[in-house]
Amino acid sequence: MLSRLSTRLVRWSSFSSRLQSTKAATAPSIKLTSDQIYEREDKYGAHNYHPLPVALERGKGIYVWDVEGKRYYDFLSAYSAVNQGHCHPKIVKALQDQAEVLCLTSRAFYNDQLGEYEEYVTKLFGFDKVLPMNTGVEGGETACKLARKWGYNVKGVPNNQAKIIFAEGNFWGRTIAAVSSSTDPDCYEGFGPYCPGFEIIPYNDLSALEAACQDPNAVAFMVEPIQGEAGVNVPDEGYLKGVRDICTKNNVLFIADEVQTGLARTGRFLCVDHENVKPDLLILGKALSGGMYPVSAVLASDEVMLTIKPGEHGSTYGGNPIACKVARAALEVLIEENLTENAEKMGLILRRELNKLDKNIVTKVRGKGLLNAIIIKETPEYDAWKICLRLRDNGLLAKPTHGDIIRFAPPLVINEEEVLACADIIKTTVESFQ
Repeated sequence: MLSRLSTRLVRWSSFSSRLQSTKAATAPSIKLTSDQIYEREDKYGAHNYHPLPVALERGKGIYVWDVEGKRYYDFLSAYSAVNQGHCHPKIVKALQDQAEVLCLTSRAFYNDQLGEYEEYVTKLFGFDKVLPMNTGVEGGETACKLARKWGYNVKGVPNNQAKIIFAEGNFWGRTIAAVSSSTDPDCYEGFGPYCPGFEIIPYNDLSALEAACQDPNAVAFMVEPIQGEAGVNVPDEGYLKGVRDICTKNNVLFIADEVQTGLARTGRFLCVDHENVKPDLLILGKALSGGMYPVSAVLASDEVMLTIKPGEHGSTYGGNPIACKVARAALEVLIEENLTENAEKMGLILRRELNKLDKNIVTKVRGKGLLNAIIIKETPEYDAWKICLRLRDNGLLAKPTHGDIIRFAPPLVINEEEVLACADIIKTTVESFQ
């Protein structure tokens, strides 16, 4: 008995020491430099990201500032989560107001915000039902579960035989299901065994989709209208309409992953609106909260959504009062400030200027709205990473993807004068490598 008591006291003493050490480490102290911030993250954090070396402490609109006070144009927008601009006052107020009243009830009870948000978002996008979640990858997982359940309950696919089709180059997160559908070695290597029931076909290939959909066990095709992480791959005109027609003909659900391309980013409220098609399931995330809070959603018809019954899917935080209040404010900002139209206009100006860049360095420009990318001709002297480092030095933040691609996606509140100023920074930076 005394021995057990002694052991507990030793353990408590050890925990108490760690607690005191933690308090000392987090107490107000001298402001850290950027290098010290890099070192601290490297020491205590998992090494699952390779950030551009800049340590940010605040943001407003299209700008962010580092800990030394230098200002930058943000040309990544947290991967299009900050479409409305950093710290938009309306979204901040919605967050603050709700946080002072009620934050979380779980879905064990009703709350006064969820139904109001559900009604707003379903009517806005023209769907019967919405299932709220937190992150984009949870939205993708939810869509896959719904598609499988629909396949068994409605289409009549034999149990455990449902097949979901994906496109090469897709990216919707890094869960086991997401990496099981990936073709990027950085995402999937070393994480097997992988989820069965996924088939991968070439992107922007309607013939391949037609062949895959003829399998009677095919229940869904999940696709990004423009592939973002793959380097802003824009499909041929008519591709989305072809996807809709093929899926309809073969009784296969069309799942549009609009986590990055949706909510005004490409110059339409949804990217599928470029071809006036409606998916069977719509996945939203990122800008659904304006970068203020993790919020995602899957929208679908009653036929699809009501296949899932109580207890079969959910999330403690999904549909919480703060998320609902923030998401509605974020959507209202996009509409009230005409950010869809602004993205279309500013995107045309930006691509016009990017197409003037040295073709010996920038081999291609592609994009829609304010989701754009340039392809860099890599040499021993420079690559996309080195160009992004020099862009940072010149006051603009962007990030490479897939080695030779730089994505340019500023907040949608940017104006023409700012676009031209940023284009000049990009031009000056690229020319410095000539």
